[in-house]
Amino acid sequence: MQTEISSRMLYATKQHSVRRPEQHQSALERFLALPEGAACQLIAGELVMSPAPIPLHQAVILELSIQMALFVKKENAGRVFTSPIDVRLNERNIFQPDILFISKEKAALIGERMIEGPPDLVAEVLSPSSAYHDLRTKFRAYEQAGVQEYWIVDPERKSVEVFVNSGGKFQLRQEAEGEGAAQSVLLEGLSVDLADIFP
Repeated sequence: MQTEISSRMLYATKQHSVRRPEQHQSALERFLALPEGAACQLIAGELVMSPAPIPLHQAVILELSIQMALFVKKENAGRVFTSPIDVRLNERNIFQPDILFISKEKAALIGERMIEGPPDLVAEVLSPSSAYHDLRTKFRAYEQAGVQEYWIVDPERKSVEVFVNSGGKFQLRQEAEGEGAAQSVLLEGLSVDLADIFP
């Protein structure tokens, strides 16, 4: 029995092993060598592994993305994607936003492997493991890359902050909390009741 278990473990290890990166490889090269579906982002030139999100986090992403996707489809405005999907902002930053919107005008950014450039709109749902990067590092990177609208969604506070990029800087346009509604500036007419996205 012990031999059988050991054999299974060895087989599983071989099936899921990743070739160790060479020391001379850059962080970008190591990132691009990762297997499909790896829970890893390239943040400020560093590989950052992400633990699996908790159920609440995923529930909020699902509800918000459904509302955004239905609106975008109705308006024939573009495409909505949810994580995990890689977004290359530059050679030092390849993120996996929770939700993103690509307008029809920017459809060429949708590459075979990843989104090759800044989305029009990004929404990040805060969690204990991601809050620092979402509020600081990624905030600045999205801002500098030219993301037009950034939503910060906080399940604990049941709040949504909507930032709009003006002159290369994010400006807080709206903060909704509790039973309010979050409204997009970019997607005019999109209004999301917080009671619908927070269980």
